[in-house]
Amino acid sequence: MANKVLIVDDAAFMRMMLKDILLKHEFEVVGEAQDGLQAIDQYKELSPCLVIMDITMPEMDGITALKELKKINPEAKVIMCSAMGQQSMVVDAIQAGAKDFIVKPFQADRVMESIQKVLE
Repeated sequence: MANKVLIVDDAAFMRMMLKDILLKHEFEVVGEAQDGLQAIDQYKELSPCLVIMDITMPEMDGITALKELKKINPEAKVIMCSAMGQQSMVVDAIQAGAKDFIVKPFQADRVMESIQKVLE
């Protein structure tokens, strides 16, 4: 199984935290994007097996980007994350095709649990 992951978050600190967690668990972070537009470009270019994406970002938010990724690849595996654990956002993300949802600040265990569930 290819463990190539694209991390999408407008906060460099969050990208760094996720990257650290992923690298410790032998995942390859093939790309990092700051917004949905970059995420779509990198997804087309890198074909990661998983995308971990923030919801609230400038330029293009995560839900819009998720819908675009699903047009490119209906099988795209995307885990959404947001500091706001608002029920409506979780529902929107799942309806748009997200495989799971993690709330910031996240614990490494929860991130890995979500990844394993999605990649099974």
